[in-house]
Formats: sequence, C-alpha cells, structure tokens
Amino acid sequence: MTVVRWAPSPTGRIHLGNARPALLNWFFARRNGGRYILRMDDTDLARSTRESADGIEVDLAWLGVTPDLLVRQSERTALYDNARDQLIASGRLYPAYETEDELDRKRARARLLGKPPIYDRAALSLTDEQKAAYEAEGRKPHWRFKLDGRPVQFNDLIKGPQTVNTASMSDPVLIRADGSYLYTLPSVVDDIDLAITHVIRGEDHVSNTGTQIEIIEALGGAVPTFAHHNLLTDAAGQGFSKRLGSQSISDFRDEGYEPLAIAIMATLTGTSMPIEPYPSLDAIAEKLDFSMISHGSARFDPAELDSLNARLLHTMPYEEAFPRLSSLGLEGEAIWTLLRENLVRFPDIAEWSKVVTGPIEPVIANEDQEFLALAKAMLPLEPWDETTWSTWTTALKGATGRKGKALFLPLRLALTGRHDGPELKSLLVLLGRTACLDRLP
Repeated sequence: MTVVRWAPSPTGRIHLGNARPALLNWFFARRNGGRYILRMDDTDLARSTRESADGIEVDLAWLGVTPDLLVRQSERTALYDNARDQLIASGRLYPAYETEDELDRKRARARLLGKPPIYDRAALSLTDEQKAAYEAEGRKPHWRFKLDGRPVQFNDLIKGPQTVNTASMSDPVLIRADGSYLYTLPSVVDDIDLAITHVIRGEDHVSNTGTQIEIIEALGGAVPTFAHHNLLTDAAGQGFSKRLGSQSISDFRDEGYEPLAIAIMATLTGTSMPIEPYPSLDAIAEKLDFSMISHGSARFDPAELDSLNARLLHTMPYEEAFPRLSSLGLEGEAIWTLLRENLVRFPDIAEWSKVVTGPIEPVIANEDQEFLALAKAMLPLEPWDETTWSTWTTALKGATGRKGKALFLPLRLALTGRHDGPELKSLLVLLGRTACLDRLP
C-alpha cells in the first residue's frame, strides 16, 4: 500500500507554503488508494506547542484533509533511543565535544585555506582519556552520524535521477549536547517504523536526502521513493515563512476565502494544470500528476486567488450555500441566485444583501429628479416577473427619449445606491413595488 506522511513542526499556524506539501501528499494518497499520516515533528520542546498542533489539525480539516493516522514524535522517544543505540553499536554515531565557537573557528580556518567548511572528524581520533577529560570539564558531547562519503543516487518522481555526494558534507549532528534529537534521526526512524513508501516534500530538502538514505540503510530500513516539488513563493518571490509572519491558512479562512480556492492555489500554482474551479479535492487528485509540476518556482498571485474564489462562488449551488446564508439571517434561493454573481468572498453577501433588504441610501442627481419622478409614476402594477423591468424601461424610453446609460444608471443608483450590482430585471422582482416606490423620489 502507498503510505505518505506530512510532517509539520507545530511552532505556529501553517501558511500556503506548508499547505502545498500537505495537499500534494493527500492527492497522491487519494489517487493511489493509499494511507495519509499526519506526523507532528514536535521534538523541539522549546518552540512546539499543543495549541499550534491543534491549530494545524483544524486548518487541515478546513482544507478538506482528514489524516488516517496522527502521530506525535514527542510520544515516540523510545524508538529514537533504540535507533541511537543501534547506530552507536555499529560505529556510525560518534560523540564530538567541540563547542559552537570552536566549530566556527574551524570553519573560518577552512575558508581561509580555500577548503570547504566541512567537519574534519577530529572527534573520531579522541582517546578515552581525552573524552574523560572533556567530561571532567563539564562538556557533554553532541553526536554525529559518520557518512559513507559516497555518491548517493535516487530517482526523484518530480526531478528525475538525482545524485547527492555525501563526501562534500559534514557528518550531521543527530543529537544535541543536551540529549535532544534534531530533525533527521526521528524523521528517518518514523519513516521506517510507519512503512512510509513515498516522501513528498519541498525541493529545499533534496540535499538532505543523501544523508537520510545513508541513515535508513544503516538502520536496515527500506528506502522510500522521493518526490521533491518546487516551492511556493509570495507575489514578491519570497518564500513563505512562519518567522516572517506570512499570512496563515487561518487568516485566509477568517477573511472569508473558500477552502477549495486556497487548496487549488497552494497546489496548482507552478504546474501545467489549469487554475480553475474544481468540484472537489478528489477531482484534482484524479488529474494531477507529478509530471505536471514545474521545475521552476511557483509564485502565488493574490489577484488570481480572488478571481478563482469568485468563480467558485458564482457557481455554488444554493444547497451548499444554505447553512452559511442561514447563519447570516438570509434565506431563499432567489436572493442567493441574484447576488452570488457579485461576490468575491462569501461574507460580501452581508453587504450585498442590503440591496434587497435595505436600508440603502439612494443616489439621485439633481438633473435626474424629474426623470425619476416620472419613472415612479410609470412603475407598473403588480404582479411582477422578470419581464417587468423591460416593460417599465421601454415605456420610459418612449416617454423621455432616454436610452442606454442615461436611462438605466439613474434607475440603478436610485434603487440600489450603487453603480454596480445584480441584474435589475431580477432585483426588481425581489424588491417588489412598495420598496421601489420608497426608493424613488
């Protein structure tokens, strides 16, 4: 079975950049009848919070994603401890005692000599007596994974054949001096334990893949298939970031955007699949293939989001809109059908509904007073239907000689107080004769 995972750090609310891999993993799992695991990478106890983790679940559910399994790394420490002991026993994980200042000086010296600033593995040559001396000073070791230093090759489902040469990399620190785990070891251990078959993530992780494959092999695990997608950037070309305060998914929700519009923009931007209204996430999953994902950057366009959101609302059936309309005290299919064409975001309907329910402030130019008085006098008797507008304006045209904008705009401004809005032939029926008489001077 296909098994994928999305692994956010619960250190704040997720943004569009986070939503991209969350949804791409979901689409892949749905398309292949697979399993979707939400893994909270919450080993950073100083920054991770349960509030953020709960918020991530809420945001995913709003987007339409329901994980098959939720795991928290903070509850799986025993697994990581066992892997640590296995790597130490096999000689692949070794203690190093350099302070951060000492490592900085080493890197600076390497640069001065024109060498790459990679770790020199000095810790591997420490004697037991030297280690004991460091311990006596109060130093605690951090633990590094000994890389093979070889070209690690893998076939990326998006980028094609890839080679990461670990010979040009420092042995990565997997465990801090305080005994806490960095990202890499828990991630690898979880991928093995949860039988992850495909790792779908941003292209900024390509260089990590060589290291992770070596650790997986050292632990005797099965190497998953990797797919590294292009990164989503904001309109200015900058990457989304929690630390920089990028707009969160919950912000978009609070502003009244449709979850499907956000999902489409987060995933189809930077692909050859058209950004247009789709009926559901499953409809996207059926069509989206990794071959459609560009190798270039994917730039988010807020104007395109507004356009897409509006198009989704313009075709939304009344049955889908009904619960939200009821919460605003608006009911009736006729008012939804009339007003939805004017919406960019759903909450806009609260303002647009005043065109029907009032109150509105009629806009009446001095030069139109006489025309509007005549229009009021010629207002047809009820019952009204959608032919009433044509009957009325045809009679006014014949009586005044007005046509086009000179005929229609004064009527719109008087009846709605706006230059734009719904079709007047439909609006007239909803308003009724009494309301029209009240709005005309």
